[in-house]
Amino acid sequence: MSDSAPDPAPQAERGEVLYRQYCGNCHAPDRNKYGPMHRGVFGRAAGAVPDYPYSDALAEAAIVWNAETLDRWLADPTAMIPGTRMRFRLDDADARRSIIVYLASLSDADHLVGPQAAQQGAQ
Repeated sequence: MSDSAPDPAPQAERGEVLYRQYCGNCHAPDRNKYGPMHRGVFGRAAGAVPDYPYSDALAEAAIVWNAETLDRWLADPTAMIPGTRMRFRLDDADARRSIIVYLASLSDADHLVGPQAAQQGAQ
């Protein structure tokens, strides 16, 4: 990573605001709501949160969440995994990147995503 790479902290702060705005009705970092909890999502297999009733499609998906898979998911979950119950789409690539950096911060996953990886995942 070069010295000119942007600091991910402000992007994570913006991501937290956007997460609450776009995701907060259905998701929370530390508890299951209508959707599964998100703390530790980076590096976790899709459909793997204990005690959450996933759709068969998501439970059987062979996906591990990272910047690229989360970007594809947030852009169009039903195209990525037909049969999922999640219908929300986030068309704004910058908002997706910020939310992904925030989710990474919930996962202690600095080694899995940084500003460059989040940008690559959004391409």
